Amino acid sequence: MIEKTFADLGLSANLLKAVEKKGFITPSPIQAGVIPLLLNGNKDIIGQAQTGTGKTAAFALPLLDRIDFSLNKIQAIVLAPTRELAIQVAAEIESFSTGDAFSIQVIYGGNNIRGEISGLRKNPAIVVGTPGRIQHHIRNKDLRLDSIKYFILDEADEMLNFGFRSEIESILDLTPKTRRMLLFSATMPKSILDIVENYMGKYDTVKVASKEMTNENITQKYYVVDTRERFDALCRLLEMEENFYAIIFCRTKREVDTLAKSLKAADFSAEAIHGDVDQKKRERILHRFKTAQTKLLIATDVAARGIDVSELNYVVNYSISESYEIYTHRIGRTGRAGNKGTAITFVTPAQVHKLRLFERSLKVSMQRSVLPELKEVTEKKQQHLIQKIEHIVNNENLSEFKKLASSLSEEGDAVTIIAALLKKNHDESMIAQKEQLIAPAERSSTERTRRTSHSHSRSTSHSSRSSSPQRGNKNNQRSTKPEKNAVRAGKVRSGKSNAKAVKKPKPIIKARGPHDYPGSK
Repeated sequence: MIEKTFADLGLSANLLKAVEKKGFITPSPIQAGVIPLLLNGNKDIIGQAQTGTGKTAAFALPLLDRIDFSLNKIQAIVLAPTRELAIQVAAEIESFSTGDAFSIQVIYGGNNIRGEISGLRKNPAIVVGTPGRIQHHIRNKDLRLDSIKYFILDEADEMLNFGFRSEIESILDLTPKTRRMLLFSATMPKSILDIVENYMGKYDTVKVASKEMTNENITQKYYVVDTRERFDALCRLLEMEENFYAIIFCRTKREVDTLAKSLKAADFSAEAIHGDVDQKKRERILHRFKTAQTKLLIATDVAARGIDVSELNYVVNYSISESYEIYTHRIGRTGRAGNKGTAITFVTPAQVHKLRLFERSLKVSMQRSVLPELKEVTEKKQQHLIQKIEHIVNNENLSEFKKLASSLSEEGDAVTIIAALLKKNHDESMIAQKEQLIAPAERSSTERTRRTSHSHSRSTSHSSRSSSPQRGNKNNQRSTKPEKNAVRAGKVRSGKSNAKAVKKPKPIIKARGPHDYPGSK
């Protein structure tokens, strides 16, 4: 079967130049299906395909050919579930510019609202935004939808998972009946079908076959480990790969923070992102991650929506996802733009059956893998160290260190001096790791002790009040009041000591050095 080219799909010459400039060679299945339908048809369109299959280009390219940019009207609106995805979609649409002027405005929570209002007053041809922010501008009469010709729901299933159904429906109610609607989703749950039934007319469906739902460029592996062994398992895999560039998915915000802190303590380049991270900090974190200053991004599913880094070579499911649909969204972060990627999933023995369900649903086979042995990890770390030193020797200016090196050379032969320097670096790293790991445990212990003391103080105070004389004896009342206040303040304790010995909890994660890995199971 002869593969279609973008020229076969009916795009204008200007857009074909833009496509060529971006390095696109052949359209993906979703692009090959949607582009001609939007260009030449008049029906609504449903596109079912996973993240990372080129959905944005599938609607952006024909949209740019269909919109009349000479009109001073908003003609298309794109709804995205998260601010990151909204920014990404807007940037992708703008990337197809061929020099012809066209206007696009992105709006989302946390953005400068005055700038958004100013942009909307210029009537951009395309508006991209999150449902909540779009509703805000509609309520304030900064955004009108009566001229809309195209309404696009991107990642519709994720939007409904985030609870945006009422917002989507209220926005749709304000659009003209004549507008065309495009709905893109990795899955088609009942809630999506309800929107289709209530808001779409006759429609064409482009569905990426199940066998294509998971990218062939992604190798899918899993490791069976107990929950308490996951961190050591992850560290082994990180040490085996010189350039481990990944998003690591956790189920909860607390797990995200804990894992990021532990990885930093173990001297890995890691940062955390979740719903409690404010917008400015979030943008700084994402900038560092996208520019590879940070190599590991620990995230929840919601926070990771819309993060597009084509160079990612790994995705790690530190916690297995709730459903195979979410699993599909997660692993679609790697293996993009023709690159190879690896998806790693940690499961407990009890969770293996859930992974089997994912395999059956996605019609894929995941490879059960065995963790590298201690000897392999140690050898690999030594190789990486040698490579780094060789790079420094060959590429960096060492003149300011040579005088010190000359002085050190008088202390013994070169091998002994280098060994001593390596030991010093290793010992300092171990101390730093232990301090970072033990400190949270000590804070937790102190907090528990404080709560115990406070609880006992209240109990003691209550006992004092119960045993005090009746109100009639004013002298006794006055004499007991300071004592009660002192008890409440924790300054006086009556009876037996309430200070229970609180054991200092052991760090959950061991500090790691070259010989600190447990034996592989």
